[in-house]
Amino acid sequence: MEPRLGVRILHATESFFLAHASGIGAAASMSRSDDPKNGASGAFSRRGFIRGAASTAVALPFTAGAVAEVTEAASEAPAVDSVDSQAVTLRINGQPHTLSLDPRTTLLDALRDHAGLTGTKKGCGHGQCGACTVHLGGERILSCLTFAVMAEGRDITTIEGVAAGAGELHPMQQAFIDHDAFQCGYCTPGQIMAAIACVREGHATSAADIRESMSGNLCRCAAYPNIVAAIEQARSRLQET
Repeated sequence: MEPRLGVRILHATESFFLAHASGIGAAASMSRSDDPKNGASGAFSRRGFIRGAASTAVALPFTAGAVAEVTEAASEAPAVDSVDSQAVTLRINGQPHTLSLDPRTTLLDALRDHAGLTGTKKGCGHGQCGACTVHLGGERILSCLTFAVMAEGRDITTIEGVAAGAGELHPMQQAFIDHDAFQCGYCTPGQIMAAIACVREGHATSAADIRESMSGNLCRCAAYPNIVAAIEQARSRLQET
């Protein structure tokens, strides 16, 4: 911040508080009498009321002016947290997407807000629910904890890219439908992406292994038994491919 600008803000702030304190002091005195004829300390009087109201009315314009000056000075302060965007090319579901991104943009936000692929869901934003699960280089990751620039040059697969095409669903997608492995559906894209990786990683040999491997993906509707059943159904088909 420039020295002159800092001094302006300091003076304006000081003027604001002085004017405000003057108004408060006058308002407090308006309900108490300083008339010696009154004889009762702290009694109400019309004279005190009128004097306090007049003093407050005089202080208000100074208060408003001080607030306006502080606001104007603050608006002139240069931004200190601006970062230049840069071109990032992401290979998503086999297609290149060149995006202009702040280097701090997460892969989740890049997919949803910049590439227009909203199948990946934003849940907790802290890597605790698994709703944002995608595949990066064939491995499942939490896209809310991954910077988009870290994924440049690597294959990214989202829920939009797992189907074979021509209207044919991925075996795991079909198994989730067959076993009604969802209710609200919000966590389902992340569940399916994690389930595909679960089988691919060899962690679907038993129901206990599946539950352990899928423990990072939360389902608030508690469809866990159905999810396990869906993975067991899709397991044989995925292992054949």
